[in-house]
Amino acid sequence: MRVAPCVAACLATILRKGAANGWAGVVVYGCVRDVEVLATIEVGIMALAAHPLRSIKRGIGERDVPVTFCGVPFVPGEYCYADPNGVLVSTASLL
Repeated sequence: MRVAPCVAACLATILRKGAANGWAGVVVYGCVRDVEVLATIEVGIMALAAHPLRSIKRGIGERDVPVTFCGVPFVPGEYCYADPNGVLVSTASLL
């Protein structure tokens, strides 16, 4: 099992690139760490919790595929809205 050397730095790098590409935010179905670093980036982050341990780097990933978090489907092309109270998913723009 290989442990990622710096998961927060990797997430921070991804978020900085996302901010440069106009991302408003990300939803993480898991924990994040080094939240004080992530808070300095102009992209909103909604995660289940903060946790001090590094994640296990598996080197896998997919994009533009439907996923389900807590019974709620997130489908590419749909709209996701979040605030400190929670997350809402919609098939149509609400703004």
